[in-house]
Amino acid sequence: MTESSSDRLWKEYIQAFKDYDDLTLARWLAQTLGQLQGRVWRFSHPLIGAYRLAAEVAESRQIWFKRLATTPAAFMESPCCRAPLLPLFTRDVLDMGLVCLHCSETAVPFEEIPSELQDVIRSWGTEYTRSHAVAHWDDIQRSKSPDYNVAFEDAARDVTNLLRFAHAQMLPRFLDYYPAIVWEDQDECLEVRPDDLA
Repeated sequence: MTESSSDRLWKEYIQAFKDYDDLTLARWLAQTLGQLQGRVWRFSHPLIGAYRLAAEVAESRQIWFKRLATTPAAFMESPCCRAPLLPLFTRDVLDMGLVCLHCSETAVPFEEIPSELQDVIRSWGTEYTRSHAVAHWDDIQRSKSPDYNVAFEDAARDVTNLLRFAHAQMLPRFLDYYPAIVWEDQDECLEVRPDDLA
């Protein structure tokens, strides 16, 4: 399998953090967490991108186990990898819950998300899944549609509105329970890009 240009760029970008010693990396991560606290962040935000790169290096070196820097007190430990809990909200929230930004495992199963958020998330997730499924219709499903292109565009518009709703109405409520949250601000299958949500 050949390496894509985006893979090569990712390797180039991550090298900066690989060059950090463990103490420098731990301090950078802890200080950046302090800057992230108190806000809802787009997955596409450059600071989140840099944090993800550093977190990948930290995960490979098990930085959080070494306790080299003090993390902001508001960030509890993730049960999956013991890094500070920085949850990622994705379209798969009903199946995966909140994902750990450090190790990409489930950090908070759906059943453990605060109950007062579960109903609105369940309704949102069900609607999202229905719209997202259009991108994965097989030939038989496409042939049953009078115009698949129109169905695809309608689904992309619905997903765009659902993502905007999540950002404006749902995700700020998570800050009552978590010091910060990141949300997936795209749907590559329906060609919804972060700038479509601006």
